[in-house]
Amino acid sequence: MSEPHIRTELPGPNARALIARDAEVISPSYPRDYPFVMSHGRGTEVWDVDGNRFLDFAAGIAVCSTGHAHPQVVAAVQGAAEKFLHISSDYWHEQMTGLGERLARIAPMGEPAMSFLCQSGTEAVEAAIKLARYVTGRSRFIGFLGGFHGRTMGSLAFTSSKYTQQKGFFATMPGVVHVPYPDPYRPLFAGDNQGVAVLDYIRMLFERSVPASEVAAILVEPIQGEGGYVVPPDGFLAGLRALCDEHGILLIFDEVQSGIGRTGRMFASQHWGVAPDIMTLAKGMGSGLPVGAMVAKKRLMSQWKRGAHGNTYGGNPITCAAANATIDLVEAGMLGNAATVGAHFVNRLVDLANNYPCIGEVRGKGLMIGMELVEADDERTPARALCDAVVTRAFHNGLLLLSCGASTVRFMPPLNVSRDEVDEAIALLRISLDEALAGRGS
Repeated sequence: MSEPHIRTELPGPNARALIARDAEVISPSYPRDYPFVMSHGRGTEVWDVDGNRFLDFAAGIAVCSTGHAHPQVVAAVQGAAEKFLHISSDYWHEQMTGLGERLARIAPMGEPAMSFLCQSGTEAVEAAIKLARYVTGRSRFIGFLGGFHGRTMGSLAFTSSKYTQQKGFFATMPGVVHVPYPDPYRPLFAGDNQGVAVLDYIRMLFERSVPASEVAAILVEPIQGEGGYVVPPDGFLAGLRALCDEHGILLIFDEVQSGIGRTGRMFASQHWGVAPDIMTLAKGMGSGLPVGAMVAKKRLMSQWKRGAHGNTYGGNPITCAAANATIDLVEAGMLGNAATVGAHFVNRLVDLANNYPCIGEVRGKGLMIGMELVEADDERTPARALCDAVVTRAFHNGLLLLSCGASTVRFMPPLNVSRDEVDEAIALLRISLDEALAGRGS
């Protein structure tokens, strides 16, 4: 431990002052979980405006993939900023073309690919569903319960991880039908193979209410993020691929949270060797700068005519420079670190689970890890209040975490997190679990 974590009460006086100012001028819709007010960060460490030190195992919701202020990313951004800040996607420049070349090289399609660049995950999803409609001439889609794909009106039609994201915004884009995501821990269907059951359910829809000939695409997260860090059973994504091929439906993988090395592979879908037709990226692609991409097979993207879709800030030189530097760093060693340190992290969490009955399951791949908390009376009953308490106590102990799903604590530190930092986080997590359990009389 390089220095003590908490030096003041939380929030401290400087943090309280800024939060009060913020309340007067910033939308209250942001879902802020606890009063952390950041001053600066380096790698996995961050400091608040009162000098308190934290380990950041949320990483800006899996955005700060190379850690905070990585020197190579900062240098790339500074170098680009010295030349020009913006020219719009009506023109060409090296950073934009270079990023397109990188994405084409690493894309998991198994054939030539092209990219549409934007600023966020929701914009990437909007581009994906527009392209799917454009090239298929079809209007319907299938999404998954628990999925999160963004908050703009097209992507919101697919988002179903919490009803609060939809409440008050009906009607969203029509034509989206949701089906269950296969969850081996909390199965909705009888039988051992939830993936097969979900595929059978989709086939039933095709027979009874959703003509397959009208479905443009199926949009799915290879590992479900906001819905609980749910890892699908083996064979499920391959089954989706076969089902789409059978009916001429496009398969879209939303890799906004799981892509660019997060799971120990460049893309989560590569764990199962399944190629999408279209893929959406954002979050960790720019190490904190707002950049997204919709990547598609070239034979699909090339059908778009001039003006069919556009974006003023797409391909911004600053964000592209950050993305190019990020991909360089991920390929140069952070990808392997995510796999090896992630395995160490899972082992430490499994050891912790052996001593805490409230930990129902530890799951994930690489550094996309979920710890499901459950009630003592039933190992599958979500412990929502306990999950919130653990996240809150972790903050007070100097560890930044977020939750997802019904009662899952998620861990998504920078891809260059060290084993020592993981061990330090485990120690803080143990303290936080003890405090949360004591607070509920357990």
